[in-house]
Amino acid sequence: MSNHDDDLIRRNQRMGLTVLAVVVGMIGMSFLSVPLYTLFCRVTGFGGQAFLAEAPSGEVFDRQITVRFNTDVSPDLDWTFKADQPSLTVKVGQEAMASFSATNNASRPVAGTALFNVLPEAAGRFFDKTQCFCFDYQMIAPGETVHFPVMFYIDPGIMKVAELDDVKTITLSYSFFRADSPELEHALEAFYNEGKSANKAVPR
Repeated sequence: MSNHDDDLIRRNQRMGLTVLAVVVGMIGMSFLSVPLYTLFCRVTGFGGQAFLAEAPSGEVFDRQITVRFNTDVSPDLDWTFKADQPSLTVKVGQEAMASFSATNNASRPVAGTALFNVLPEAAGRFFDKTQCFCFDYQMIAPGETVHFPVMFYIDPGIMKVAELDDVKTITLSYSFFRADSPELEHALEAFYNEGKSANKAVPR
């Protein structure tokens, strides 16, 4: 075998290993996309996304804000998903709990994952959740109904931002998608792109 053939074999081997590494990396990123996105949202609160926070300081103010709850389900997920209460009125700094219910209407177990956002976007930085079911892998048996609690409070920092003085209502929205589905990946990508274009940094 000539040196040329040896070089060709080595190049092909390197190319094969490179392609294999890329494929493995892409598969790994697909499994990590939701956890990475969760971490990103928790750290930055970007695009109106509330993030998991520490417990409130205990200081409660007289200013009241009504939190409305909105729910949606992807067409390919045969679930009924709703908020157990249409809204809650809370004082700034006061921790509150809301609950949501999801029922699997299919004849087999189905897993879903929820995304969320907060409107108005500028208020998302001050809507702090201490417990949430968003971005988790939720498996529900046929005909089963599962209840999801959410603990939240509105950070007193909102009172230091003049442009939010008139905010009397905040909407917390959840959308459930079939887990590991293209629809979920597309929704994550859309959230990311919308966050980059629409995010307005509000200092706390």
